Amino acid sequence: MKINISSNKQPATDRLSVGQNKRAMTDAYQASNTPSSSQVDLSTTARQLQNLQSSEHDLNIEKIQSIKDAIASGKLEIDTSRIADSLIASARELLK
Repeated sequence: MKINISSNKQPATDRLSVGQNKRAMTDAYQASNTPSSSQVDLSTTARQLQNLQSSEHDLNIEKIQSIKDAIASGKLEIDTSRIADSLIASARELLK
């Protein structure tokens, strides 16, 4: 009895060309579906954070100068009870 094995497999050279064709088709598809320009839409929170990073929000120059002038002239008044109340309120918030 003779066993005949029929092979439906493609030769290695054909498989290689099929693989190359698939790759070429994939590359062509990706190239045609890639946008030419990119856009990013920031959320409201992201825009607020971006605005806070600008240097204009770093220091209040006028307030700093008025404090310097008050110190220099001896007219700076410090409300210690207000500072203490703020520290207590801050500590309460942290303990929640």
